[in-house]
Amino acid sequence: MSANLNRPESLGHRIHQIRSKWGWIVALGVIYVFAGFVALGSLVLATVVSVAIVGAMMLMAGVVEVVSAFQMKSWSRFALWMVLGALYAFAGLFTLMNPLLAAGALTLILGAALVASGIVRVFLGFQMQGDAPWFWTVISGVITTLLGVVILAHWPVSSLYILGMFLGIDLLFAGFSWISIGFALRGK
Repeated sequence: MSANLNRPESLGHRIHQIRSKWGWIVALGVIYVFAGFVALGSLVLATVVSVAIVGAMMLMAGVVEVVSAFQMKSWSRFALWMVLGALYAFAGLFTLMNPLLAAGALTLILGAALVASGIVRVFLGFQMQGDAPWFWTVISGVITTLLGVVILAHWPVSSLYILGMFLGIDLLFAGFSWISIGFALRGK
């Protein structure tokens, strides 16, 4: 083998390779932004699609766990892996067969988690008084709590659009960040 294959590439060389692909990075960002606008244009469809993707992944993971169960040497581990895999596969099938009902459950969990994490963040912020970011931590906690309360107050109707809205917003922000990274690499 040559010495170059054994030596890791220099950071400068890797950055140069990435810079030469700036156009592809911008294109990826544009695709994300487009997908974000599509998701925001049809929130119910985006919710159903995102829940269906989660269901498909759960089903695949459950099948893999069931197959993995046959690799276990002891009966107790075999049974545990089989039960876990079967439950995961069942949850995936349920999600695929009833995506709106699954979206309702996920939205309820999301709203409760936002309320709980927001309250904890407010509490932590007040515990940090005297430290620099305590005020922003409290504000962040209040906003998170209010978002969770709004989701829960409009539940189950909010389950039709919340997940799709979050997906669309996430795609937009990810897309704009990829675009800015690509143009920043181009300028260097």
